[in-house]
Amino acid sequence: MPRVRITRVARSDAEDLIAANRASQSHHLPWVTSFTDQAGFDAWFARTLVGPNVGLVAREVTANEVVVNINEIVAGAFQSAYLGYYGMQQYAGQGFMTEALRAAVNYAFDDLGLHRLEANIQPGNVASISFVRRIGFQKEGFSPRYLRIDGEWRDHERWALLADMPR
Repeated sequence: MPRVRITRVARSDAEDLIAANRASQSHHLPWVTSFTDQAGFDAWFARTLVGPNVGLVAREVTANEVVVNINEIVAGAFQSAYLGYYGMQQYAGQGFMTEALRAAVNYAFDDLGLHRLEANIQPGNVASISFVRRIGFQKEGFSPRYLRIDGEWRDHERWALLADMPR
């Protein structure tokens, strides 16, 4: 029986996502700074309403508490996407993130018809690298100064999963 339910993000998710991100800020740092207020949520949410972005929220089924939010799934000419996620500290090490990412991968390939998912991860983020490897992502390369995070250009490893690869 699934412990995680994936849905498209809705405005009604704002309060829960903001609270979960605030509680997990130290868990996210130094890898990413997540939104922690209504303005941050609104900016993120607005990107999921138009264009080729899909925002997903995963919730633990029993308590209906936020486990992870997954964003930046972008379809295009290549039928591929960039995958971003925030794990919430209170659920760390319990397998919820793995279950949520598997559900998001299935949604991207089965429901959206994508061919490829790419996760770009800072080389020192061992937990996140182990996480995508468990799902079946394979390392494709290294991108120096790939994303600007907290005012610094940070190197990233490129990890990818194709729809026809084992998951």
